Amino acid sequence: MRKVIVSEFLSLDGVMQAPGAPDEDRSGGFEHGGWQVPLMDEEAGGAIMEGLNSTGGLLLGRRTYEIFAGFWPNAPADDPVGKVLNDVPKYVVSTTLEEPLGWKNSHLIKENVPEEIGKLKEEAGGDLRVIGSGELVQTLMKHGLVDQFDLSIYRIVLGSGKRLFREGTPKASLRLIDSKASKSGVLLLSYEPEAQTNK
Repeated sequence: MRKVIVSEFLSLDGVMQAPGAPDEDRSGGFEHGGWQVPLMDEEAGGAIMEGLNSTGGLLLGRRTYEIFAGFWPNAPADDPVGKVLNDVPKYVVSTTLEEPLGWKNSHLIKENVPEEIGKLKEEAGGDLRVIGSGELVQTLMKHGLVDQFDLSIYRIVLGSGKRLFREGTPKASLRLIDSKASKSGVLLLSYEPEAQTNK
């Protein structure tokens, strides 16, 4: 069975909002967009590429999909991230988007989200990776569909913004399966949810 791997960039206080660019997501008055970029280093970048190269498909929420679809199809042909993202199947979860989607190899999941993602997990192929897509991740966690968290934690405290683990997130126990620290202090952590015997 394919895994669903949630891959996120987080501040030390757990903020996942708008790591890549100032205008990526200003909702809630967020003014720290692009916070990850000056803290990125070669080792953290290598970990990102390692994860992408093993990906059999992307699971994306509407906002993240639209940001990616507006940028990566026009990236230079020799950009290794763009090559992976443009080529792999992309499954976008949205009740507002309509077919056909403009980015090649994109497929819309509009209804019965937990059931449809469950079906994708049963298909042959590489693991499904979620990037960003904060609202989708909340749905996946609520329905027990996340098999692994790959978290890159950066040495910055933002004090505000959307968090990965929010108020109301289901209680879960996670097992650390891999950990590294880059030279500049980025923590690269992988966790698997443990089976819950008591609720």
